[in-house]
Amino acid sequence: MNLSECVKLLAARVLVQASDMDMDIKVACGADLMSDVMAFACSSNEMMLTGLVNPQTIRTAEMMDVKVVVFVRGKIPDASVLKLAEEKDICVMTTKLPMFSACGVLYGAGILGKGE
Repeated sequence: MNLSECVKLLAARVLVQASDMDMDIKVACGADLMSDVMAFACSSNEMMLTGLVNPQTIRTAEMMDVKVVVFVRGKIPDASVLKLAEEKDICVMTTKLPMFSACGVLYGAGILGKGE
């Protein structure tokens, strides 16, 4: 599924545009502990869903080659986090959905977790 379709599914608002909004997203993970993301991130063009709105989220995404970060529960990071995401070419969006529901919507549309 491409990223633009994911935006529609999650009724998300894009805060930092991806350089390629048609990139194919096949894998996603949902976590508030960045150590869990590091343990389970497995592929490029991965999407991470989290409620943690600080620079560490973007730094973890960069380190694990996660190209899209979705902040759940309507959370919006401050300008410094968005600027860092722009510098690292990481797409950032927000959805009002809670993490469980957002992950379920993506899973139902065919986006899998690690090892599936």
